[in-house]
Formats: sequence, structure tokens, C-alpha cells
Amino acid sequence: MESIIKQAHKRLLKNKQTIAIAESCTGGLLSSFLTQLPGSSLYFMLGVVTYSNKAKQSILKIPPKAIRENGAVSRKIAILMSQSVRKLAKTDFGIGITGIAGPTGATPNKPVGTVFISITKNNKTICKKFLFQGNRATVKRKTALKAITLLNKLS
Repeated sequence: MESIIKQAHKRLLKNKQTIAIAESCTGGLLSSFLTQLPGSSLYFMLGVVTYSNKAKQSILKIPPKAIRENGAVSRKIAILMSQSVRKLAKTDFGIGITGIAGPTGATPNKPVGTVFISITKNNKTICKKFLFQGNRATVKRKTALKAITLLNKLS
């Protein structure tokens, strides 16, 4: 784990890139991971935990209609989260994470462990869907680490 965090840290510093993060199901864990090394304040500009739909709407300006039509745990919402937080903080990267960490909240179409991670770099956005196995803490940890792995591929 520490090696991928160090890799992201070194890459962001070397490339003088900045990042902002909007987290839902990880509850700030990704932000915690990315700020554990000295000097992270040079690239880490903003981290928000928009756990509720209301927070997604008021802080990230996610339209209520988008949440109603797609569900809070969806590709569309993850993309809007990454784009919005990047715009809000005026950073090179924006990351949006939404998912179901469990043990409740699952539906037949979205079981526990369903996660969407979106990364926006400048004006290009990618979004990946994952289905992580394990308890709540494991899903949160796997999600945060996968987000760092994706960031390392793009930075």
C-alpha cells in the first residue's frame, strides 16, 4: 500500500500537478492516504466527503435530477463528482468516488461492493466500475487504493 501512495506522491510533486477529491463511500480514506506524506500540501488542494445526496447537490452542484435518474451510486454521479470537485478547486485532477460499502444499501443491480471511481484530468474523464468483496472496511480500503492505482496511471 505504502509504495503506491509514495509513487503517487512522487509523481504529483515531480509533475507539479494538483488534485481535489470528492468521496462518498470511502468517507475520506483516499484523502487520508494521499496526505500522509510530508509535502502533500503542494499537490492536495481539496478533499470533501459528500456522503449524502444533499451534500452532493449543495457542495458539488450535482443536479437532483441526475441523482434521481441514475442513483447516487452510478457512473454518471461519479463523473459529475470528479468534474465538479476539479472545477471547484481549480486543480489538474479531480477524483469522484461513489459506492456501496455495506453491509446495507445494496440492490439486486448494485450489490455491496459496487463502486464507481472517476478521474478527471484537465477536460478528459475516465470512470471505472468495480465490485469489491469483503466487509465495509475492506471495501473502503480497496476502493481508495484502486483510486490511487488509477491516478498513478494517469499522472
